[in-house]
Amino acid sequence: MISRHQKYHPVPLPAHNFVSPEKAQLEADNFFKRMSKRHSIRDFSDINIDENVIRTAIRAAARAPSGANQQPWHFVAIKDAKIKQRIRDAAEAEEREFYDGGGGDEWLSALEPIGTGPNKPHITTAPWLIVIFAQRYGLRNDGTRYKHYYVPESVGIATGILITALHNCGLSTLTHTPNPMSFLNDLCQRPKNEKPVMIMPVGYPSQDATVPQASLYKKTESDILSVF
Repeated sequence: MISRHQKYHPVPLPAHNFVSPEKAQLEADNFFKRMSKRHSIRDFSDINIDENVIRTAIRAAARAPSGANQQPWHFVAIKDAKIKQRIRDAAEAEEREFYDGGGGDEWLSALEPIGTGPNKPHITTAPWLIVIFAQRYGLRNDGTRYKHYYVPESVGIATGILITALHNCGLSTLTHTPNPMSFLNDLCQRPKNEKPVMIMPVGYPSQDATVPQASLYKKTESDILSVF
């Protein structure tokens, strides 16, 4: 935590990933090609993944920028089969209520082309789960609170970097968001100032993995980009 009494003190820019202007387009093209192969999946292999790979990807995610550099996130990496089963049981209970009408007709209609449902076998099949928590406010050592800024934006950026880091290792992910997710605080032993925002199964795709045809549609550049 940065102390509120700490003064601004500039230091030289640390090591920078410099790419020459002549090579920038090549790097951009190569990165685009790699990210074009990223797909969210629900069919995971049970092939083991070394814990250090997960740890390193999370360390990369924690390099994300954040409001006032307060880094309002916490990641819980879970391999334990019993804990994964408990999370699956609780998540499926929430999902059954959602798909039984709690989500509303419009939301359920939007999900129909994706083919999702209340059963979540990927939670127990994937070798790792990463549960992402957003720290709504900070806690000092004496238990007093201090405000965090731009929490959803900061955690969203870190999550994007985590997905990219895992994809760079050849791994697949799924951004799973049962609602509500308060059960995760108890299961993951996290304090009340942290809000669970996502369960992310991580692993290799199974040999018969599929994706929804609708997920292959991406908006055109003209839909997503304006240049002045």
